Order: sequence, then structure tokens, then C-alpha cells
Amino acid sequence: MRRHIRAARVPRRLIVLAAGLALAAAGAGCSSSGSSSTASTGTSSTPASAPASTSTATSTAGTGTADTSQCGTKPGQAATGTPIALGAIATNQPGTSFTDIPNMAKAYFDCVNANGGINGHPIKYYIATEQTQPAQIAADAKQLVQTDHVVGIIGNTSIIECSVNSSYWQKLGFFVIDSGIAPECYSTPNSAAVNMGPRYSSDGAVQYALAQHVSKIVFDQSNVPGTGYIAAGPAALAGAAHTPIVQLTENVPISDANSVAIKEVDDAGPNGAVILNFTPPEALIILQAAQKLGLENKVKLWGCSTPCNTDFLAQSLGAKWNNKLFVNAELTPPDGTDTSAMNLYKAILSQYGKSVQGGIGSFSQMGFTEAEIAVHALESITGPYTVASVNAAFKATKDFNTGMLCQQWTYGSYPLHIPNNSDYTVTPDNGKMTTAQGCTQISGIDPQIAQYRSAAGTAPNAS
Repeated sequence: MRRHIRAARVPRRLIVLAAGLALAAAGAGCSSSGSSSTASTGTSSTPASAPASTSTATSTAGTGTADTSQCGTKPGQAATGTPIALGAIATNQPGTSFTDIPNMAKAYFDCVNANGGINGHPIKYYIATEQTQPAQIAADAKQLVQTDHVVGIIGNTSIIECSVNSSYWQKLGFFVIDSGIAPECYSTPNSAAVNMGPRYSSDGAVQYALAQHVSKIVFDQSNVPGTGYIAAGPAALAGAAHTPIVQLTENVPISDANSVAIKEVDDAGPNGAVILNFTPPEALIILQAAQKLGLENKVKLWGCSTPCNTDFLAQSLGAKWNNKLFVNAELTPPDGTDTSAMNLYKAILSQYGKSVQGGIGSFSQMGFTEAEIAVHALESITGPYTVASVNAAFKATKDFNTGMLCQQWTYGSYPLHIPNNSDYTVTPDNGKMTTAQGCTQISGIDPQIAQYRSAAGTAPNAS
């Protein structure tokens, strides 16, 4: 048996090619024990996460440009008031690292701090890392609250953090804005994600394959906590389509990619689809093994959940995979998108995002979007920045156009939260990920999607 959950972006400098396969480390200097906490303000930061510079930068996408001073209300004026403390918890361990997401949120906050802050107040951002140990994750939450005195939680991205800390956040009145993985990230009142998470993103990949009339689905994911929860969505969609589905899991890091690829292709058959739910380095290992063995054309299509939506993977695969791999994209595809939000994202990443090792792609987009929502909410507060006022502002966010999602984003008073439930499909095209299908709602055949829409309705499309 084999398996995964949602995945981190691979640092390009850690990629090593050997025997025709790219073997990559997903974590960057991660430890097997303990956690770390770093903070950023408008006037100081730890050396490991310092902004690239304090000068204004621009980014070009298509014909558009963005000036990083646009991220704040007072261009070029550093915030010097009392800091607003925010925090995040992220998994960082061998085979799975999600630190690019809070690191990109920090880059956004650094930009805001350099351009007026929040009504003159800089954001001080603490990032704690963990290694899928419940006691450690619970301790991280308490450290953020009791030691770092954070008033809001933004950018949590962890395999089991939502499961471990959900009741703690509810007890304290925190309304977390996160990148969801565990079931509680989507099924509880105090967590709202900007992404769809591994289950609903895998739904999207399977949904696309079913629309291409494949005769069978092989769904393979990494063997980490939550496999059954993730697999239930694709199983529901395949069942409703009367299409057989084979569920596989893989221990990661993958040690024998050849046997994994052969098993997937044999199970799928020539008119079937292989759908992967892995981090980019692990997915790449499987796909390159398939190519090495001449298996890329032995099934009707290959698919992948959102973590594969990265130019790193498209460039590593090369032209042989053009229009053969179809990836669910929970956020607007960066390649070829020329909008103010996308240009600002790229400019902030370029100037402030040196700690974002995966570069342009879904993970850094998530961090940007979470920080963007947080800043929007914080700017609405007229009194002191307290746990009560900050979290009331987060919860009150409604129909906010992030510029990164198919739908406008709402938190709201609901018993569960899946505010991002419409997305794109992209495919490699000569080293870039290009759009194969525009915004498409995730099917309500998944019972949790149906439950959310029954409670919250369907959000307006982003303009």
C-alpha cells in the first residue's frame, strides 16, 4: 500500500538528477524535532528571513507592471507604531514542507510594513514549524498565544494542525485563515482556507478526467495521515459516474518510482487515468519514471492535484508531457496572467520573497492571498488590535476579490468552511503551465461540497 496529503514546493537548488530521475528534498533544512519561531516587523527581521531590499521593485507579467509600494497606503514610509502580532504553524519535515506558504505571507507583510503598515502599525509575524507531532503542534499554538501574544493566525499549513488545535482556537475565539489539509480545516467554524486542500483538489483532477470519458481512475497519494478522508472525495465522484476507481498509497520519499509507475499504468489500462496527489518532487519522480519506461502514452491521461501546478515541474518534465498531464489549479495560473494582483504578487515575491524557495506557483500564491485577506481585514479596524477585534474582522470578510481565486472569498458564520470550491485545470506546455479549462465548480457529488453550499450558498465569481 502507498499514499499523501497536500504538498510543498521543492527548492530548485536541492534538485539532484540521478539515473534519469529527479530526486528532490521537499524540506529545506528541516529538523526531526523541535519547532522554530521567527518574527518580522517593519523595522527589523531575523537574518534568515530578511527582505531582499528596501528599495521599490517592479515585476513584469505580459505587458503589465506592479510597484511594490502598492501593497501599502503610504508608499516608501516604514511603519513605526506598535506591532500587530500574527502567527502561523507549518509542517517542515523530510518529504513534506509547507513553509513557502507562510514565508510568502511574511514577504507580503514585509512589503506592507515598508509602505505604511496598518494605519502606521507594522505586522510582526511569527512562524512556528513542526514535524507532525501532536504534542509539538499543540505547544506551538500555545507559544504563539501565550508567549508571542499573537492576535490572529494567518497562513497555517500543516498535515494535522487543524485536527490538533481546532478546539483550542475555538475556545480562544480565533478565526484562522489558512491553507487547509486536515478535515477540520474545512469542517469546523473557526477555520477558513484559501485553498481547497488535497481532497477537493483531487476531486477537481478526477472530475476533469471523468469529463474526458476515461474508463477507469487510479488515484495514488502519499502515505501520510488523512488518506481515507482525501480518498473519499474521488471515490464519490467516480462512483456517481459508474467508473471503477483503484486507490493506492505510497510511502514517501519514494524509493522505487519505476514500480510505482508500472503499477499505476497497469491498473489504469489504455483508456484509464492516473491521478496523483503528491508534493512536486515526489510527483516528478513518478512522472519521470513513467517517461523513462515509455509509459507516458500508455494511459488516456495523467492528472494531479494542485501541488503539481508549478513551472518547476513543467520545466523538469519537458515537451513530452505537453497536454498529457492535467493539473488541478486552485488559484489563477500565473503564466500568461497580466492583472494587477498577479503582477503585485510577482513583484513582492521578487523583492521580499527570498525565503520562498519554490518561487512562482500555488504555494506562494496561497501565502500571498492569505496575507492579502488579513491586511484587508485589519484595515477595517478602527480601535485597538486585539484578539477580539482582529478575529471579528477576519470573520466579517465577505465577497472579497483576492485576484487569485475563481470566486470571491467569504469567511462568515458557518459550521464549516470551503470558500474556495471552483478552480482551473492546467497542463504543461514547453516548460509553462497553461490553462486547459477555465473556472469550474467542484462537483457537489462530494457530500462535503454539497453541505457547504447548502450552508453558505455559491460565492459570486471574481471579476
